[in-house]
Amino acid sequence: MKEKGAKTRWNFRENDKLLAGSGLSIRVVRNTLMQSVDPSDTRPVIPLSHGDPSSFSCFRTTPVAEDAIFDSVRSAKFNGYSSSVGILSARRAVAEHLSQDLPYKLSPDDVYLTIGCTQAIEIILNVLARPNANILLPRPGFPYYEARAAYNHLEMRHFNLLPEKKWEVDLNSVESLADENTVAIVIINPGNPCGNVYTYQHLKEVAEMAKKLGILVIADEVYDHLTFGSKPFVPMGIFGSIAPVITLGSISKRWIVPGWRLGWLVTNDPNGILKEYGVIDSIMGYLNLISDPATLIQGAIPMILQKTKDDFFSKIVNILRQAADICYDKIKDIPCITCPSKPEGSMSVMVKLHLNLLEDIEDDLDFCVKLAKEESLIILPGVTVGLKNWLRITFACELSTLEDGLKRLTAFCQRHAKKNNKLLLEGNLISLHF
Repeated sequence: MKEKGAKTRWNFRENDKLLAGSGLSIRVVRNTLMQSVDPSDTRPVIPLSHGDPSSFSCFRTTPVAEDAIFDSVRSAKFNGYSSSVGILSARRAVAEHLSQDLPYKLSPDDVYLTIGCTQAIEIILNVLARPNANILLPRPGFPYYEARAAYNHLEMRHFNLLPEKKWEVDLNSVESLADENTVAIVIINPGNPCGNVYTYQHLKEVAEMAKKLGILVIADEVYDHLTFGSKPFVPMGIFGSIAPVITLGSISKRWIVPGWRLGWLVTNDPNGILKEYGVIDSIMGYLNLISDPATLIQGAIPMILQKTKDDFFSKIVNILRQAADICYDKIKDIPCITCPSKPEGSMSVMVKLHLNLLEDIEDDLDFCVKLAKEESLIILPGVTVGLKNWLRITFACELSTLEDGLKRLTAFCQRHAKKNNKLLLEGNLISLHF
């Protein structure tokens, strides 16, 4: 019996796994940077740190998507629960949509609808997380993979993307990292955060390496077809007959609706290897434990995928092309930052920070915190995506906003440049105004 006045002992505690996992997220870092902004600065904050351009009017989604949502709601057909794999009509539409780029036809049974692409990542990493298993992740990459792997006690082994080769996978390092407990390799194409686009030949080499190692390929294609360089988008599923491929995607980026939270996990496996080894059953088992995408969004998917006109996609790609050109050209005028290759896809680019040319800057995080405070400009430190003393710049915004942001970046670098670099930076800053 507790004595009178004695302090109550509560038996619940924080979940250390959740605290550790969330600490790796882009949101935490971005929130830290936003808190560093000087509230007395009357200029608008310029967000060049995340892949959500939906707040900019030039990136508004197509009316076809808006009408599809309206029709879905008014039909009264999508007010109930969905099956754990998703509504059949929506899965069929996704299968037909993705099959257009493949040498074989996907079935609705190959498609599992998810709450955005992040839930698709959650599903496949949970499915693969058996004792002693490890997964091969790209460096730099998308940190949600690290967060989910850490939460699931799935060992992470990082292979390098090579900036001097337009961020190709270092296949030699992949082979040296893998062992009998390696289960999968993650390939992000078009590249986030690097803005690269892989060739058919390079992806085929990845598939052949996966077959050699006996692992599956997780193909993160959330930026599919958002390409504006010389190389077209090539889906990894083309090589599903070489090694099993799990494709992760969504309507978030291409349709500019990340808040609608509709994604998919798709099995590209003509040889039936995933079924044979129990992966399909494990996916189904996990889906039975979690929530489904909103049925009204699922109901809208057939119309969204089938009726959106090419001119909408062309408009978005043209804006991204112009933005990438501006970003690449202006960065060339900032001596303390270099861009190894011009972005050809997605919405962001990685640039190298040369600390030896700057004063009072400790590392990339310190750079970004001070940049936020002094210029109300938010850029993501490279350490967040796996490359310390690099920066990830997102260029998916109004072109005038991007140009303003790059002027602020140049002014900040000029202010913090070592003396022998100040004159060069001052000249570049003046040229940006004319």
